[in-house]
Amino acid sequence: MSDELLINVTPQETRVAKIENGMLQEVIIERESKLGLVGNIYKGKVSRVLPGMQAAFLDIGLERTAFLHMADILLSQEQLEKGNKNNGEITIMDVLHEGQEILVQVIKDPMGTKGARLTTNITIPARYLVYMPNSDHVGISQKLLNEEERERLKELVSTNMADFGDGGYIVRTVAEGIDENALRSDMSFLKKLWEAILEKRNTLPSGTLIHEDLRIVMRIMRDITDSKIDAIRIDSRETHKNVLKFAEKFIPELASHIEYYPGERPIFDLYNVDNEIQKALQHKIKLKSGGYIIIDQTEAMTTVDVNTGAYVGNKNLEETIFKTNLESTQAISRQLRLRNLGGIIIVDFIDMKDVEHRRQVLRAFEKALEKDNAKTAITEVSALGLVEMTRKRTRESLEHILCEPCPTCSGRGTIKTVETIAFELFREVMRESRQFEAQKLLVLSSRQIAEYLMDEQSAAIAELEEFIGLSIRFQIDDDYTQEQYDVVPM
Repeated sequence: MSDELLINVTPQETRVAKIENGMLQEVIIERESKLGLVGNIYKGKVSRVLPGMQAAFLDIGLERTAFLHMADILLSQEQLEKGNKNNGEITIMDVLHEGQEILVQVIKDPMGTKGARLTTNITIPARYLVYMPNSDHVGISQKLLNEEERERLKELVSTNMADFGDGGYIVRTVAEGIDENALRSDMSFLKKLWEAILEKRNTLPSGTLIHEDLRIVMRIMRDITDSKIDAIRIDSRETHKNVLKFAEKFIPELASHIEYYPGERPIFDLYNVDNEIQKALQHKIKLKSGGYIIIDQTEAMTTVDVNTGAYVGNKNLEETIFKTNLESTQAISRQLRLRNLGGIIIVDFIDMKDVEHRRQVLRAFEKALEKDNAKTAITEVSALGLVEMTRKRTRESLEHILCEPCPTCSGRGTIKTVETIAFELFREVMRESRQFEAQKLLVLSSRQIAEYLMDEQSAAIAELEEFIGLSIRFQIDDDYTQEQYDVVPM
């Protein structure tokens, strides 16, 4: 068993790939033009209260107003007591009114036409602890299974809380085995950070970002809980330096695993990551046996259909179906992580008559999902072979990041964005410049791609030409579709 993190950094985007046993399992992409907001804290202003939905819209300074549901509002003791006097009923109108200013945190990025989702239950993570300023609770991560260690950590946190003011804590999985000094260091850091946030809240106007969470690379390093990671490879010298400094201070056990990757081949080519990303944008995924699964992502839900395809088995139909379903559980769980599919997911396994086969398939599916860091809930296999499940969604799916609705088919399908194609083309130029001796490179592409590169990415093109030591010339071919291009050495 070997796990690796590959981190590809360019001025336009950062991509992180998690490799398990030589196979891509997860990919996270953050672009400079569209940074993630989850974890950010804002001073919001209530712009509209909706009693019928028990929710409110808040202006937090973004393009679209953000959404705050009653279930995501942390009630004060006074509000709870008032509700008890009214038969326990507390409505959104009892808590919020238009024009009210409150501190909120983003728990879901804007998706599609929906604004960001908010909570008033602020949580601030550090390496070992998560601080909850509006609570006095001490909790332990459910993934920390040793009961004695759970009690030890809870006692340590409880006895030290008085030294750091009000607030509660959740002890993270990575805290297993740490000493009191490490916990106190986290508590001190979190107290100072919260005091700075309160000071900004009192001085800055509404619609202002009060606290921004770490950027993608540092956030991933902070949140690493997997001690099995053998290597973290980074293709940016500056990012490698910063990550190494961070690790030496906060995660010394991982510092020796962090490597700078100066190789000629693009770092994602080491494990064929770009090809796997391309496959993850397709509807059909082939299984090794000859069967296949079809994945369709819609606004309401995601459906997964399992088929035997070319697999005919060698015993009987029931055994063929069972083996296909069993094999598909691994492929489905991997695709859910890789594509970052969330919300309601319906898996249509091939109908199985044998009750024991159904049980085994479900158990195999549950076991495969255990590797997923996102929270999942799964039902039993129905008589029709359907499994209903949910997977927590906090950011856009891979398809929504890399693709856009296709104008040619009136939104029934998707094509990759001009930005995505441009970045792919940059990587192809790098490959061609290293593989062939040439005096210059000719790029043939559609008009949209060429104009975007020569206009908005002109500075990036100039930097690329200087880096590879070759000039790049563009030629428009109106017969090329948006996703088509060729790089010709000359």
